[in-house]
Amino acid sequence: MDLGIKGKTALVCASSKGLGLGCAEALAEAGVNLVMNARGAEALEASAERLRSTYGVSVTTVAADVATDEGQAAVIAAAGDVDILVNNAGGPPPGMWSDWDREDFIKALDANMLAPIALIKALVPGMMDRGWGRVVNITSQSVRAPIGVLGLSNSARTGLTGYVAGTSRQVAGSGVTINNLLPGIHATDRADALDGAVVKSRNISLEEARIERAAGIPAGRYGTRQEFGAACAFLCSTHAGFIVGQNLLLDGGATNITM
Repeated sequence: MDLGIKGKTALVCASSKGLGLGCAEALAEAGVNLVMNARGAEALEASAERLRSTYGVSVTTVAADVATDEGQAAVIAAAGDVDILVNNAGGPPPGMWSDWDREDFIKALDANMLAPIALIKALVPGMMDRGWGRVVNITSQSVRAPIGVLGLSNSARTGLTGYVAGTSRQVAGSGVTINNLLPGIHATDRADALDGAVVKSRNISLEEARIERAAGIPAGRYGTRQEFGAACAFLCSTHAGFIVGQNLLLDGGATNITM
């Protein structure tokens, strides 16, 4: 399918690896020029160069932490008049409800709620003026079914979801859509970190931890960054203009809900 976005430009946050890289790859394959962001300059530039050489698109890199004011300013300056914004950030650490203090919640909110909102506020007005734009926020399956050990993520990402629910309907008439992708377990560094926590708490091997977690997924496996990226690229396409304010689960059926 021709996604109809060849020649457009996308800002993809946290895209040196994992789900963000999957989104950047799929957009580059569709002919979209990229502004890629991550905190680590070396890994970011390596991924960017691979996409340049593979797909022949323009890729600008911005090594910065978008959870900070300085990082947001750098990314916004590099983004310019982008057509597509993919918000993404690493999740907060797992733990128990009694582990977290106010500062832990502030850090989670800065990274997983306030930073995406800041980028939306900075870049969506230009999209509205031009009459076309796409915003995709990578959140989590936990906004539909909270995960006990991910209380920081549950809180911050659900806050972003509430913001998007109202904002998306206010900007849709200007040709701009805002939607959320809700990943379950994918084969990324984040999954490795969570599996590692299970290894320590249960005193089992990493392979045993992965087998146990995969057994709880109806699809019987972890997701891949490539299939996640394909879903992101579709939401960014010209075919998705009537999808507004939605929360799309990509979890292999793990979240057992009716609606």
